[in-house]
Amino acid sequence: MGGASSSDEMARSSNTSNISQQELKSIYEKGRGVTLLIQKRLNNLDNTEFNIAVTGESGAGKSTFINSMRGLRSGDEGAAETGNTETTMEPIGYKHPNLPNFCFWDLPGIGTTKFPADKYLTEMNFERYDFFIIISHCRFRENDAKLATEIKRLGKEFYFVRSKIDNDLDSMGKHQRKINEGAEVEKIRNDCVRNLQEAGVLAPNVFLISNFDHSMYDFVRLKKNIKLKRNIPPLETVSPFN
Repeated sequence: MGGASSSDEMARSSNTSNISQQELKSIYEKGRGVTLLIQKRLNNLDNTEFNIAVTGESGAGKSTFINSMRGLRSGDEGAAETGNTETTMEPIGYKHPNLPNFCFWDLPGIGTTKFPADKYLTEMNFERYDFFIIISHCRFRENDAKLATEIKRLGKEFYFVRSKIDNDLDSMGKHQRKINEGAEVEKIRNDCVRNLQEAGVLAPNVFLISNFDHSMYDFVRLKKNIKLKRNIPPLETVSPFN
């Protein structure tokens, strides 16, 4: 057994010694080329703006959501305007303070007298955005399905965010003696998934949040996932050993 092992080691040593300096130099240069290519892609990524459209019905909490993602509250300098009446009349971009290439676009609400659904889908120019977040509150609505269908038709991706979950549970608590909060949260999540699948989205990404208590539900996970949407563009197949 010991002799066989020694022979194998000698063979490997012999094969290694047969690699010429020119071959080693070629392997090194190809590997260095891949490193430079990756660095170039990363530099391009750092300089490219990532435009995220935040859409949904009026009153769903879109502006509050954008403020939460940027670490701001209503009334802070640079915060998106919020209110109980329709406040957003045209798309407004808000840069992230720590991720300057991330721009959240606060879109007007779909389904209002100013922006009925059909008019909204043509006037909001969805093609200009890289990614979408649909904000919904209360029950899943027809306009939620229309937004999901249009984004899917354009070949783009979105997260579906069900906001104001804490408000829903508080309301249930006032009308029922006892509620199973965990079960109710999963019931809401499953309802969103089912309705999106019926709208043609096979594997929807659904997040449940409170805009005011970020430790609850899916807010932290959502924030991390949004940051991860900035993937490195695919590299051509390059191997330093080809």
